[in-house]
Amino acid sequence: MLKKTLAAAVATVAFASAAEARDQIRIVGSSTVYPFSTTVAEQFGKSTSYKTPVIESTGSGGGIKLFCAGVGLGHPDITNSSRRIKASEVETCAKNGVTAITEVKIGYDGIVIANAKTASRFDLSREQVFLALAKQVPVDGKLVANPYKTWKQIDAKLPDQPIEVLGPPPTSGTRDAFVELVMEEACGKFPEIVALKSDAAAHKTACQSVREDGAFIEAGENDNLIVQKLSGNPKALGIFGYSFLDQNADKLQGSLINGVQPSFEEIASGKYPVSRPLFFYVKKAHVGQIPGMREFVAEFASEKSWGPDGYLADKGLIPMPTAERKAMAEQATSMADLKM
Repeated sequence: MLKKTLAAAVATVAFASAAEARDQIRIVGSSTVYPFSTTVAEQFGKSTSYKTPVIESTGSGGGIKLFCAGVGLGHPDITNSSRRIKASEVETCAKNGVTAITEVKIGYDGIVIANAKTASRFDLSREQVFLALAKQVPVDGKLVANPYKTWKQIDAKLPDQPIEVLGPPPTSGTRDAFVELVMEEACGKFPEIVALKSDAAAHKTACQSVREDGAFIEAGENDNLIVQKLSGNPKALGIFGYSFLDQNADKLQGSLINGVQPSFEEIASGKYPVSRPLFFYVKKAHVGQIPGMREFVAEFASEKSWGPDGYLADKGLIPMPTAERKAMAEQATSMADLKM
């Protein structure tokens, strides 16, 4: 109780010391959640008396860092994330006075490996993707610097073209999820890497390190930029959220992963193997200080927004099951405290 009282006092002082009040919600974070958050913000601005929130695409990690930096008008009110907040980040928040946070899961998304429609569609296993992108790979029983230059060198059935993959930087939640759902999952299939489990640091490095020799190209936090580059380069593949594929289906196609195509139906059913939940986090100290925060959260957590027939489904968001949506809506509108 004392901690909460002190946090409230800090928040009050922070707001009171500002030269003038801020009358717009400020949101930062994930480039994957950005189009969904922007759509809700536009609807919110049109249908209420509140101003349309200002949203920046900073990446999940970058957004959480800004969110956790402190309380007051100079800090964002909400951060979007394409992965769950880490315990270490919650600790950083607390050190900076951000002690009351509400977590809102908004739905699901798939991570796609896509290319231009003018090229042949890839059908990849997670193990093949690992061999293409890992910094070190098993060869003749040993881990060596990745020698593969073409996809055909990995598997004779794959195209004889250079490995060139555009993807997100380490600050991106999409990168975190890709490493977890593809790279780390594939690790378990290689005995040479499984043998490293007794050395946690070595095992982590082997599973998570992406090659730096030009085959993988960090394309920044702007997924639309990856889309543009793929359209102009049929030999390249790109890694990004399903919603961007959905919005650019006239130009791009998603690779099959383990024989399953990235579609709304396959992600919703759980058959597509590379899918993850999406979130946003609310700074409770700003509720009541920044106009419209409760109302914005209520708009986002409504059936007309994130339901199966809601306007976010039209943007590519995969809705949560009915019971989960109901529970999450209650958690969001009651501003429940985050529980790790």
